[in-house]
Amino acid sequence: MTNIIDIHVPDIGDFKDVAVIDVAVKPGDRVTTEQTLLTLESDKAALEVPSPVSGRIAAVKIAVGDRVSKGVLIATVEAAAAFDTNEPPAATPAHPAPPVPPVTPAPATTAAKTAHDCDVVVVGGGPGGYSAAFRAADLGLRVILVERHATLGGVCLNVGCIPSKALLHVAAVKEEAERLAAHGVSFGTMQIDLAKLRDFKSGVVARLTDGLKTMARMRKVEVVHGTARFASATTLAVTLADGGSRAISFANGVVAIGSSSVALPFLPDSPRIVNSTGALNLPFIPRRMLVIGGGIIGLEMATVYGALGARIDIVERLDSLLPGVDRDMADIWRKRNAHRFGEVMLNTRVEAAVADADGVTVRLSGATSGERRYDLVLQSAGRRPNGETVDLATAGIATDARGFIPVDRQMRTNVPHIFAIGDVVGDPMLAHKAVHEGHVAAEAAAGLKSHMDALVIPSVAYTDPEIAWVGVTEQRAKAEGRAVKVSRFPWAASGRAIANGASYGMTKLLFDQHTHRIVGGSIVGPSAGDLIGEICLAIEMGADATDIGRTIHPHPTLGETIGLAAEVAEGTCTDLPKQ
Repeated sequence: MTNIIDIHVPDIGDFKDVAVIDVAVKPGDRVTTEQTLLTLESDKAALEVPSPVSGRIAAVKIAVGDRVSKGVLIATVEAAAAFDTNEPPAATPAHPAPPVPPVTPAPATTAAKTAHDCDVVVVGGGPGGYSAAFRAADLGLRVILVERHATLGGVCLNVGCIPSKALLHVAAVKEEAERLAAHGVSFGTMQIDLAKLRDFKSGVVARLTDGLKTMARMRKVEVVHGTARFASATTLAVTLADGGSRAISFANGVVAIGSSSVALPFLPDSPRIVNSTGALNLPFIPRRMLVIGGGIIGLEMATVYGALGARIDIVERLDSLLPGVDRDMADIWRKRNAHRFGEVMLNTRVEAAVADADGVTVRLSGATSGERRYDLVLQSAGRRPNGETVDLATAGIATDARGFIPVDRQMRTNVPHIFAIGDVVGDPMLAHKAVHEGHVAAEAAAGLKSHMDALVIPSVAYTDPEIAWVGVTEQRAKAEGRAVKVSRFPWAASGRAIANGASYGMTKLLFDQHTHRIVGGSIVGPSAGDLIGEICLAIEMGADATDIGRTIHPHPTLGETIGLAAEVAEGTCTDLPKQ
């Protein structure tokens, strides 16, 4: 004889309206006493709610995202007097809450190992993809990594972040050498050997991609070079690079297929019209160059080509360059780069273009109109997800209206055993975000209680000068009606910045008026990208201005401007006139 028992949220102390972050059972599952039913997360801890009885789940009354308090009905259980304890209970949830401390997962059973070709298949070998593959392998899982290109590393290592930084380094050194003339050190006329410059860039890329190949081999990650498509929710069909084909069955999948440059439909096919990949190939040094799009990628390429001698025009359909960047920082950057640009045409669009053997004529409309003639045009108007390349629908994976894959905090798609990470899940499209998402996905696939719970994700424009920012900007705070205290430390008061010829720089911090904790920060100047990490950590740790200002920073450094900006907020800074 059976009876139905209601299970309610037990006494959880003084917590109320606590978020449900995981439901570990579903109707029909059998549970035993003390087996976890769900996980709650307060602002202080993760709380697992166990079952008080053994039986079969009849109904589940709550879902992930609900907020509950003591007494709320969780589920109903059909309790049997002669419950068969030999029948296995519901499986341990694949996506529980964060562990304290982390737990090493149990090795897969022999049956699980033989059921599929691998425990985890990762589609895409970029920073997120190889990080997911390597982390899963480190956890003892059998991993296959499918990459359509000949080398691992994806866009970032092969045709994006790394080669662009190699060229940006050359550009920065070249311009710094030219500036030394004002300090009494002059060099001869600059000579550029494009072939050697290309070789330097390629050498940097090869060193990193070769390293990834070695690490995959050391971890026993099988790398399959080919183009993958979902044949089902548990099988990939791979067209191999050598022309063959292969089917790969998997227990868990990670979609890490990245994004592609948006191709503007009104631009003709011409070697004089390139995207970021084409620009990094350094086809030639143009006399006049147009950059379409005033975002990070476009301005980084403008920095490189400007340093090599090109005269750069920029067209941007919005009313400012570097949208999303703190305006103080963007204004400093623009003044510093005035020598580099011919025209900066805001609120302007390219309507059409005609290319011939000698150049490209573009027609503009908006705040600036008419025709302009260029030797090279870079289209840098954003990126779009690559979801359509792998037949997501065949696996039942949902996408939103823009083609991005919605995921939960464990990077799970709507198909629970398939995860998605990186550019394909949406903004910000940054390699460092993808790496962390890859770790979370791999750990969740292994049964660990890992979640993507970063408070902030930093961004960096590796231009000259660099701009780095994280968290809330002053403009965003105003738009949201958020009360913040803004403190600025101008590098004109920094001995190291003055000695380095960087007195134009600035460090800016934002503190919440109510909690006094730091909520954002921006830096413009040399090595801004290296400095922003301290502000990231301060936000994650909940630091206030006193914490930062009373942390002793080495002198003289650019990093101490962060501590000095915090002192400005506290009213204790003695490196500036008293406010």
